Amino acid sequence: MIPILVITNRKGGAGKTTVSVNLAAEFAALEKRVLLIDLDSQGHCAVGLGVKVTAGQKTIHDIFTVDPFSIHEIICETAVKNVSLLPANTTFRHQNSGNDEMCLARVLAEKVISEKFDLVIIDTPPSLDNLLLNALCAANWVLIPYVPHPLSFEGVRQLIRVLFKVLSEKNPALKILGFLPVMTTSNVRQHKQVTEQVSKQFGALRVLHGIRTDIKLAEAFAANKPVRFYAPKSRGAEDFSQLAKLLFELM
Repeated sequence: MIPILVITNRKGGAGKTTVSVNLAAEFAALEKRVLLIDLDSQGHCAVGLGVKVTAGQKTIHDIFTVDPFSIHEIICETAVKNVSLLPANTTFRHQNSGNDEMCLARVLAEKVISEKFDLVIIDTPPSLDNLLLNALCAANWVLIPYVPHPLSFEGVRQLIRVLFKVLSEKNPALKILGFLPVMTTSNVRQHKQVTEQVSKQFGALRVLHGIRTDIKLAEAFAANKPVRFYAPKSRGAEDFSQLAKLLFELM
């Protein structure tokens, strides 16, 4: 089974999509064929990769409402070599995702996925619903980005309670890859304090080297590019490059 990595936090604005898009680009630079899945109906992964999703186009959300079809039909190529996208439906209503928590897992078990890709990354919505549960049931690794802020830390704690339930009842193979501080500044006392809380509660070895605050990350999204192409010498590009190499070793 190829690695399936879910990027998640119960708190919105925790940098999940920024991490998903830029990690996909960095893994691709390591010659890995990456499939990025956008389960968040905001559809920002397509924005970050410069992919246009047209009205009526099939998306990943169709697996919850349409009769079974091959997922291969809806995979979009991107301008980034080795990165493909299963885009989101920006009009999808989460209550329409049903109650089947294994729908995505069955789709990703298709032979074409393991033949075409070396890694799957799933970007998730912050809501606790069937979309998030599908992602967690389909994955074998979870990466938890968080902004070093008390509310984001609370989102982490809420997510851990969900993870324990999934681990015990649905997907015992799921493992925590790490906790990733994002938009972090080393000389801000609160950032240090929150990361110390995460380390104390979940283990210092699980807290990864952070993604530093860098306006180039926001600018890159506005330019519809991963930061390695928009500003390759920036702090953000450097941090994501190092992170991808570390995560590849861990997985």
